Amino acid sequence: MISPRVAGRTPTLSSTRWAVLAICAVAQFMVVLDVSIVNVALPQMRHDLGLTITSQQWVVNAYTLTFAGFLMLGGRAGDLFGRRRVFLAGLALFTAASLVGGLAQTGAWLIAARAAQGLGGAVLAPTSLSLLTSTFTDPSERRRAMGVWSATASSGAAAGVLAGGILTDLLDWRWVLFVNVPIGLLMLVTAPQVLPESQAPGPRPRLDVEGAFTITTGLALFVYGIVSTDTHAWTSTQTVMALAGGLAFLLAALFIEARVAPSPLVPLRVFRRRALCAANGIAMVVGAGLFGMYFFISLYLQQVAGYSPLRTGLAIVPAGTMTLAGALLAPRLAGRIGAWRQLVLGPVLSAAGLLWMSLLSFGDGYWAHMFVPLALFGLGVGTTFVPMTLTATAGVPAAEAGLASGLVNTTRQIGGAVGLAVLATLAAGSARAGRAAGHSVEVALTTGYDRAFLVAGLLMLAGAGLALLIRSGASASAFTSTSTSASASAPPQTAEREATVLRSDPALQVSK
Repeated sequence: MISPRVAGRTPTLSSTRWAVLAICAVAQFMVVLDVSIVNVALPQMRHDLGLTITSQQWVVNAYTLTFAGFLMLGGRAGDLFGRRRVFLAGLALFTAASLVGGLAQTGAWLIAARAAQGLGGAVLAPTSLSLLTSTFTDPSERRRAMGVWSATASSGAAAGVLAGGILTDLLDWRWVLFVNVPIGLLMLVTAPQVLPESQAPGPRPRLDVEGAFTITTGLALFVYGIVSTDTHAWTSTQTVMALAGGLAFLLAALFIEARVAPSPLVPLRVFRRRALCAANGIAMVVGAGLFGMYFFISLYLQQVAGYSPLRTGLAIVPAGTMTLAGALLAPRLAGRIGAWRQLVLGPVLSAAGLLWMSLLSFGDGYWAHMFVPLALFGLGVGTTFVPMTLTATAGVPAAEAGLASGLVNTTRQIGGAVGLAVLATLAAGSARAGRAAGHSVEVALTTGYDRAFLVAGLLMLAGAGLALLIRSGASASAFTSTSTSASASAPPQTAEREATVLRSDPALQVSK
């Protein structure tokens, strides 16, 4: 069990502790916000920076890949070297990258800045909650703090599309990045005066930087190889070399984790658990569906339906709102029907929404053809997050609970990045074929987006099928009950396990 060691002045006044909560909640809000805020601004970015149809997805994936690749490393760095110190470093990088991205003059410039943002976010996300749990040690106060923190963090994705629409429509696409700068600077000034310094006790093992670097580089090359098929054949030298290079880096990462790293980010023994493997598979398809839906519906509404950025943001709000509602409902539902049954139900609901959207035709109205499937998709995703994490951690020793839940969060981001690359390539190819057949630009684009929604829906159904492999639903349900009651009885082992799982998986935080 990790007991924080506090250095220097420890906040004792209630007002100071709640100031810690405010800083941590805003930091997590920024990290979640920046996953979705750029989607609505993509058409303007493409116009101003000369992005191609497929290169647009790199604006999203550059952030996602570095966030996923370094997420677990960021959390461990905070535990070992001081959470306040690492938090401030991540915040400074995130703020500076936001400024640089807003000033971008080329697509490559913007994508590089987004990658740096993702690295900063990979540090902020785990350390913000580590600071929170080490500050609020009283069970009653911790419960209240988690409630405020979770509501703020979980609203980030829904607020992102709306904020992106408002900023892009009223100002410029650059402000979806500039908006982080004044907030980040204010926190950089106030955080050193408020945040306590803490770190895990005991020896400091060397960070597995090599593992994080090779995983991230391998995934980036693999995604690049997939995307390059839009302009190069699968058998071309460029595509083959990119895919082979990605595979080589991923194999190197596997070797490092198995044989080289003294403290690997992901000990391979955890994959001996069937439930954990199935949960990670579900996380990957959920990530692909989630990233794909937001990406393509934003493009469809603006490039085909002719919506303004603000109207687009408002149109997508039902998906985010229902995701939040589903996440709030999920813990009780898992206790009633079992986590594995819920992991069938959630992806099926999301698949129904995606398959419905795959029937879109040029000229279809929003209320008749998009509102209900968007809400249905959001509800399904929301009800999936919590049982996915509970299933991955059911039966796992307390010392590995953070590893298991953090792995689910990482694979969800990886699934989103790889899935979006595949879906973008399929959509672009289908649209290109439509234009060659003599269809208008709008009809051709709609055909491409329909293809992406169809494949994403089928992936969601595959995720529901993976849930059938899980036979530990009762254990996951039992953990749900234990987690829910932890705040009342608050035995040290249960409270610590809860804090560890929450710190490693932001998706689960909403359930608290």
